[in-house]
Amino acid sequence: MMVFRTGWPGALLSAIAMSGGALWAQTPPPGAAAVQPTPSGAAAVAVEPAKKSAEPESPLVAATELWRNGKLAEAESAYRAIVASDAKCAASYVGLFRVLLREKRLPEAVSAVARAIELAPDSAAVRTAQAELLFRQGRIGEAQGILTPLVKAGTSEARAYLGLGKIYWASSYYQHAKLMLDKAHERDSSDPDIRKSWLFTLTRKERIQELNGYLADTGGEDDDEREHLASSLVELNEDEKESSKGCRLISTVAETRIPMERMLYGASRIRGYGLKVQLNDVKSRLLIDTGATGILVSRKIGEKAGIESIVKTDVHGIGDKGAVSSFIGVAKSIKIGDLEFHGCHVEVMDRNSVAEEDGLIGGDVFSHFLVNINFPDSRLELTALPPMPPPSAAEKALTEKYPKIARFRDGFIPPELKDFTPVYRFGHELLIPTRINDLPTKLFLIDTGAFSDTISPDAAREVTKVRSDSNYKVKGLSGAVNNVFTADELTLTFSHYRQPARDVVAFDTSGISNGAGTEVSGTLGFAMLYQMQLKIDYRDGLVDFVYDPNRFH
Repeated sequence: MMVFRTGWPGALLSAIAMSGGALWAQTPPPGAAAVQPTPSGAAAVAVEPAKKSAEPESPLVAATELWRNGKLAEAESAYRAIVASDAKCAASYVGLFRVLLREKRLPEAVSAVARAIELAPDSAAVRTAQAELLFRQGRIGEAQGILTPLVKAGTSEARAYLGLGKIYWASSYYQHAKLMLDKAHERDSSDPDIRKSWLFTLTRKERIQELNGYLADTGGEDDDEREHLASSLVELNEDEKESSKGCRLISTVAETRIPMERMLYGASRIRGYGLKVQLNDVKSRLLIDTGATGILVSRKIGEKAGIESIVKTDVHGIGDKGAVSSFIGVAKSIKIGDLEFHGCHVEVMDRNSVAEEDGLIGGDVFSHFLVNINFPDSRLELTALPPMPPPSAAEKALTEKYPKIARFRDGFIPPELKDFTPVYRFGHELLIPTRINDLPTKLFLIDTGAFSDTISPDAAREVTKVRSDSNYKVKGLSGAVNNVFTADELTLTFSHYRQPARDVVAFDTSGISNGAGTEVSGTLGFAMLYQMQLKIDYRDGLVDFVYDPNRFH
């Protein structure tokens, strides 16, 4: 079941929190450049800051300041006024694109970039905007192909470094992501997108200080995103005040097997698999959901466990009724099989059930381990991740030159995991490149909490007929989906598998895409995944699907 927050920095915060601030990433395998950036290319982009020249006061500067201050309607009017007086001003179309993108008016944003490209196809600013659009469309490899040459050439366009940093981060390539975000910030610390992304790479104390300043100085986010940033600040302050330790695994367990229980619709229809979880010694049964993050429980379970609110927030999910109010609290103890966690944040919904369950537990809770959700054998198998190699000579030289990136690690694909598939990671969300028939790859969410494979109507219409279907009912944390469709025959190709499908449920995925900041064209859901073992290496952004056709399921 998809549970999402708005904004890319939330994904950064989630990744940092789950790994205690020590992050790793991977070197891509041969042929995976469309998913993972190459180490040699990444190292080559370490360039010195360009000197800024003073910009003259002009209508274009004034319009940009309006955008930076979150005055989007005024900024749009200002940019359109410039276009009306000078139809060949490519920079005004770039600015208009960013306003429209922030307002989530994607078709109009596409048109603005297209016009800018017509006017100035070789402009670094236009090329950077083009890459930002491609990233939002889920065409991340193409975006990287535009940005890497710009950054290698030492462009003064700060957002080129921001864009490449976001790609590296999504590709689990954290050290070079940090390098790019630092360089973006050096070039333009007043750009709110750059500042917001950069501050979430800082230490906790630094983040608290910078986030306080960011929330005081800017108004670029919508109300929902701003509320979640403020909630993040409260959580950071709570961790700093209490023990400076935050969420931690206190068990010294190297590997374990934890039984999973079938969770049913009615008397016999399987809905998913869950785990027995004790929150402050209160028993619950939580659905294993790779589309969710951390632990989300019902009001009833939260009250029994004595979880007290430190900050009010809300939770988004599939459905058309909007966000559901909730609060964040701290569980003194969380026990799951042989594992025990202390001091972890738990989200409590303002409802007595979470999608008719006690709650959800995200796969990222176990990101310290190699996670094997073994559906055929009804157990969660956790083993130690392969050890990281010592820093290479190139890494040592880079961290000596840029000491601030030394907290982060670039990694490798361990030999033991050579058959795994790289995915893009946006916080807890695992997005896997997937072909729909013979189209170029799109991004699908691996979601054990989703009832089945699903697809967006727009993606489905590229290859097959899509029909409105009132017989299908789709319901999530945010209530029922009003407009549900089915897609005729299509084939999904991901990792090592081809999955023919007919009458695939289709509904609007724009909420998921807006939360991730990139286009999510569908989900790989439980109805298919329960036949497999789903193996996840959250540290390196790798997954594997193990299917035995001779087994009874």
